[in-house]
Amino acid sequence: MADTIILHEFVEKLKVENPSWISDVKEAHGEVTAIVPRESIVDVCWVLKTKHGFDMLADLNGADRGPEEDPRFEVVYHLFSTKHFNRLRLKVLLSEDEPNVPTVETVWKTANWHERETFDMFGVIFDGHPDLRRILLPSDFDGHALRKDYPLRGYEPYSLT
Repeated sequence: MADTIILHEFVEKLKVENPSWISDVKEAHGEVTAIVPRESIVDVCWVLKTKHGFDMLADLNGADRGPEEDPRFEVVYHLFSTKHFNRLRLKVLLSEDEPNVPTVETVWKTANWHERETFDMFGVIFDGHPDLRRILLPSDFDGHALRKDYPLRGYEPYSLT
């Protein structure tokens, strides 16, 4: 409980610095998630890293909420502070029509491969990424395997019969 109070304080500091940086805050299971507009993600990450001690991007991943949902995609940033040992989650929501978000590779170099994996599996485009290409699947792979509308058996380029 005390940890979530501290995390809400970090989120409030972000709101004071720029009210448009946080569009919503969710709390569940002792964790705090701040919803950040795509155009603000780099600024929010820089401030959290340089002013508030969230010096580690522990993970960055994608999620497909389904083709019937709008916004369809989520990009989730799991931040950790080695200074005060707190974790904070940021989330950017993206539509199927515009699955683009700026890269945070300029904030944390480790974002490079995380963003490539999210691009590979979900088709999220990280604008400004220095080397956005597939990392897990072959370069000629058709589609994005973790999208909810991707066929369970994949696409078969030839018939077995």
